Amino acid sequence: MTVKLAQTAGFCFGVARAVQTVEQFLEQGTPVCTLGPLIHNPLFIAQLEERGAKVVNRIEDVPDGYTLVLRTHGVERDIIEHLQKSNIRFYDATCPFVEKIRKIVHKESLDGSPVLIAGDAGHPEVVGIRSCCNAESFVFENNDALNLLIDELKQKCEKTPIIVSQTTFNSIELKKSLKNPKLLCTNPKIFDTICSATSKRQEEAIALAAESDCMIVVGGKNSSNTAKLTQLCGKICKTYQIESAEELHKIDFSGMQSIGLTAGASTPVCIIKEVQKTMSDIINENAVPAVESEGHALNVAAEATEDWSFEQGLEESYKNLNYSQTVMGIVMHIAPNEIQVDIGRKQTGIIPLDEYSADPSANPMKELKVGDEIELFIMKTNDVEGTILLSKKRLDEKKRRAEIEQAAKDGAILEGTVVEVISKGLIVFSNGFRVFIPASLSTVPRNGRLEEMLDKTVVFKVIEFDRRRGAVGSIRDAAREQNKAAQAKFWETAAVEDRFTGTVVSLTDFGAFVDLGGNVVGMIHRSELSWKRIKHPSEIVNVGDVVDVYIKGLDTEKKKISLGYKRTEDNPWEILKRDYPVGSDFDVKIVSLTTFGAFAEIFPGMEGLIHISEISYERIAKPQDVLSIGQTVRVQLLKVDFEKKHISLSIKALLEAPVKEVEEVVEEEVDDAPITMSIDEMIAKAKENEAAEAAAEEVTAE
Repeated sequence: MTVKLAQTAGFCFGVARAVQTVEQFLEQGTPVCTLGPLIHNPLFIAQLEERGAKVVNRIEDVPDGYTLVLRTHGVERDIIEHLQKSNIRFYDATCPFVEKIRKIVHKESLDGSPVLIAGDAGHPEVVGIRSCCNAESFVFENNDALNLLIDELKQKCEKTPIIVSQTTFNSIELKKSLKNPKLLCTNPKIFDTICSATSKRQEEAIALAAESDCMIVVGGKNSSNTAKLTQLCGKICKTYQIESAEELHKIDFSGMQSIGLTAGASTPVCIIKEVQKTMSDIINENAVPAVESEGHALNVAAEATEDWSFEQGLEESYKNLNYSQTVMGIVMHIAPNEIQVDIGRKQTGIIPLDEYSADPSANPMKELKVGDEIELFIMKTNDVEGTILLSKKRLDEKKRRAEIEQAAKDGAILEGTVVEVISKGLIVFSNGFRVFIPASLSTVPRNGRLEEMLDKTVVFKVIEFDRRRGAVGSIRDAAREQNKAAQAKFWETAAVEDRFTGTVVSLTDFGAFVDLGGNVVGMIHRSELSWKRIKHPSEIVNVGDVVDVYIKGLDTEKKKISLGYKRTEDNPWEILKRDYPVGSDFDVKIVSLTTFGAFAEIFPGMEGLIHISEISYERIAKPQDVLSIGQTVRVQLLKVDFEKKHISLSIKALLEAPVKEVEEVVEEEVDDAPITMSIDEMIAKAKENEAAEAAAEEVTAE
């Protein structure tokens, strides 16, 4: 008979985080209490109470001087607000996955959209989620309940409903509900909020149940996720839910060949291990045990003898535990100076802090959690104290040394972080191994400061490896090889109109040179930097600027690249077409004066001509009589010739015509003014006017 333990059994991330928080407070001697049971596991809660952690049901019951820890499921929003205003010191251990749901419903319901929650209405997590809704909220447990809700919402609410789920909701039931045809008419906004760990736990439990004669589910009777596991497995094979190992004696295992074992997210490793041991004891009464574990280290087998016992098996396995062996351990406790692990033996496994990692920035308090499985190197056993000294660092170094040695043989490019600067070079930490980079191979100039490389991520090649002296690397060789590969790839794939983001590396009078990556350099000609005339590229860009460019031309033989920089949307004529329609009026600034008119700036880079005849209704000898450079005037756009690049403006068009005076003058001219010019003279005068207008147009174009 075999007993197989699910890999994902036991504490989930959120529960482990909350439990570890309370345990740290207890170790520090800080009085601590929790608002309601921290997790749904009576046995574990009793253990915490024995160590001094109190359970209170109301904020008013928090003793003076105690730190209050809010449970993983979260609490109602008004409780948080009340605590923030009070003098009670508290720590919010709400699971990040639960907190995510609370933020979703709060934001999405601000417009009055109703919130539909798949879950158990009485569960603390759901109660807390509903308190964060800004509109009506409803809870459904299955497809039928969802149908009733949809019918009700159609009659009284026009807003699009929001659908979320409790983190531990049955993923199969949710998928079934979301296929509901009635949802098509409501077109709801659906958010996937089932915890990924919960989904994986449920999927693994179903798969394990399919290959087992029966399933044992360990967890608290009030645990929602444990109940879901029991429900799912019960549909496949005979399933028993237990809280403690003692309950196993009530189960008849006769005739069973394979037993599956899993546990809810609120079940500590110590209880799972106790269940495993009890299962082995029960099986041992009639047969040789073979206990398999995917997620926890326990594999006992022995020859069948009349006086063989589980304890003897443990002793035998311990005797074979020699120096230089590697074992798998389960993290049981994390302290500031050491990590305690269970390696499936009676002795306690100890990892001193300095044997955790060679990385100086490594922090086991942040990187590990209770229940994690890690491979370890056995350094020393102490039979008197009943401990085994273990090292993760030495095992990591052994593995990394083999990888570095292979990288040196293959010429592979590696990545690492500069952790130390010494007189002759740099120390790079790469994947758990220290590599020396000589200063001459670091790409830092001879007179440069090596200190500027500290904490930077670099790529390098291992150019020398010795098991005793270590590894020597070269950043320069890796950069040269990467650049060579990048250049080859560029010339194979580059095409006109391709866009790049590059860095300006140098400027000349005629343009700017841009590194497109891998030392592939192209040039932006000065005329391509701006739509307006510039004297030097530095008016637009500087060395070090990051710019977006595109390829205008390629010469693959000479390896020359012409780059474009100007954007179509910045073209002054496009701006004029978009923002200044013919007939519109706006303010302009006079920038130059001629005998035939005035040139005015519409916006930087765009000028138009106010012909002398469009300045005023009154006759003026020259524009300078009424206008001056720098003066701002209101004009109307008369005409734009985009082909010839001519713009005609008028001040007169915005003035009121002096009708009466004009009529008198015309009448006077008609009645009294003598005709002093011949026909030929009049024709010659007209030609002069045409020549003047043509000259004005040429100046405008320039």
